[in-house]
Amino acid sequence: MSEQAPQAAAQGSRGRVFARRRRANVKGGRQHEHKVRVSPEEEGRLVALAEAQRATVPRLLVESALAAAGSETPAARRTAMEELFALHRLLAAVSNNVNQIAKATNATGEVQGEMVATLARVRQVAERIDAAIDDLSLR
Repeated sequence: MSEQAPQAAAQGSRGRVFARRRRANVKGGRQHEHKVRVSPEEEGRLVALAEAQRATVPRLLVESALAAAGSETPAARRTAMEELFALHRLLAAVSNNVNQIAKATNATGEVQGEMVATLARVRQVAERIDAAIDDLSLR
């Protein structure tokens, strides 16, 4: 059960939704422009933050400024959604393995060798779910 497969799947059918760095177009366009000057240190921090949120610097600035105090930005919300979708797919894969092991155990009456590894994976997924919930509750 590779963690790369769920991440690749997230960028398959929903890839465009989650991969978008720029803001969506608006009817009539955006007529107003603002110019902001920053120091080299500030530029480095802005670029790092934008990359971490998979957004452009202008998008980061607009979303951060327009977000209500203490609320999350759309980029942060998108990242949380990506993690929850990945966890859902991972949980489905683990559930399938548990069902196969249970079926084989019921048919033979013997405990299957993969059971220990699969149950360890179930614990890992549960810990990731707990961490995702904790992360969302801190926002």
